Amino acid sequence: MDASERDRRAADARLAADRLAAEGVEGVALTWVDTSGITRVKAVPLARLPHAAAWGAGAAAVFDAFLVDDGSVRGRYAGGPVGDLRLHPDLSRLVPLAATPGWAWAPGDRFDQAGEPHPLDARWLLRRELDRLGGLTVRAGFEVEWCVSRGPGDEFVPATTGPAYGMIRLVELAPYLRAVLAALAAQGVVVEQIHPEYAAGQFEVAVAPDDPLGAADTVVLVQETVRAVSVAHGLRATFAPKVVAGQVGNGRHVHLSVLRDGVSAMAGGTGPFGLDRDGEAFAAGILARLPALLAIGAPSVASYLRLVPSQWAGAYACWGLENREAALRLVASESANIEVKCVDAAANPYLLLAGLLAAGRAGVVAGARLPEPVPDDPEALTPGERAARGIVRLPPSLSAAVAEFEADEVLAEALGPAVVDTVTAVRRGEIALFDGAGDEAVVAATRWRY
Repeated sequence: MDASERDRRAADARLAADRLAAEGVEGVALTWVDTSGITRVKAVPLARLPHAAAWGAGAAAVFDAFLVDDGSVRGRYAGGPVGDLRLHPDLSRLVPLAATPGWAWAPGDRFDQAGEPHPLDARWLLRRELDRLGGLTVRAGFEVEWCVSRGPGDEFVPATTGPAYGMIRLVELAPYLRAVLAALAAQGVVVEQIHPEYAAGQFEVAVAPDDPLGAADTVVLVQETVRAVSVAHGLRATFAPKVVAGQVGNGRHVHLSVLRDGVSAMAGGTGPFGLDRDGEAFAAGILARLPALLAIGAPSVASYLRLVPSQWAGAYACWGLENREAALRLVASESANIEVKCVDAAANPYLLLAGLLAAGRAGVVAGARLPEPVPDDPEALTPGERAARGIVRLPPSLSAAVAEFEADEVLAEALGPAVVDTVTAVRRGEIALFDGAGDEAVVAATRWRY
């Protein structure tokens, strides 16, 4: 980052600060998502925004090695007290926070002191993967699930007792859900659906697709907006993979569509269910690498309490048309896409999308083909039937997913040695953290971290 670039950023920030001041903003939250999936923040007074835009806000490099409990590990590329980074706001996403009056938000990009991108910055990694797509364009969107609790303690007390998907839940929490919609709309987030979900006190919001970087930014904004609205209504929101042991957990599914030269590769083709050659190959690339991708898409020990068969979590590495038990679901609609169901909100969305794009791109390069689709719940098949059809269970534990991740050459090349080593170190740190802990203890320790 040279002097002219710093000057340009500062000038843009001064204009933005003038606009925000007129709207009553006094502080700006700059966020990034760490390896353990926690959204971290540094904030600056509005008057300091031009300096932060040009020179960044200081942020210790150790955050890359943080665990879910705020402890940390040491890896070859991250950890320890030495080193500092500069967190620069992306002013193109700067927005006043409707549910947090007086504050604005922008996602941050981390650079080293010389102004070079930090190799462990997941937002930068995602940009790099987007640049490697060649003639393909990918659109992405998230479905965000969360559970709402009533009461001041750490126990989960459902804020509504209505039935799954029931209108009772909407009626009981209508002012709250209206406030969520209003806040998201005020921030420019286009909501496609909001509805009660299956688990106790659970809701879901689906937002319109965007380019993958925009989609990752938006999901951070959505979750922190829901959190803020919940606090304002005397409620507490959790996006944790498992909120109550033994019950259905929260997912954060990713929808992906592929286009070449502006034409969908997910419909109108001669492949299965209308997929064209690129769409099928992209989906096949992801399906082949789902076991390894779980280390970044289902990265918590608690994730594997959610990822169980017959709970619509996608516990088997298979695909199918509108099959909600398949890890990869083909959605045949006016905007055909694939849905990755086996991932959750413990994931860093930037890192996850970078991995998904790398896997999809590898499938396109190799001309990969999908296996036969699975038309029903794979758990209902006998082990012999699953084996004959090549249907395998996804890794049942974080340690098994990490082993797959370490062995995957495509993800290693795409993410680089620093990311692979740090992800592995953090995952093993969390495995050790919960070694010997029962389900209840794991859930209690992670319930309010996401």
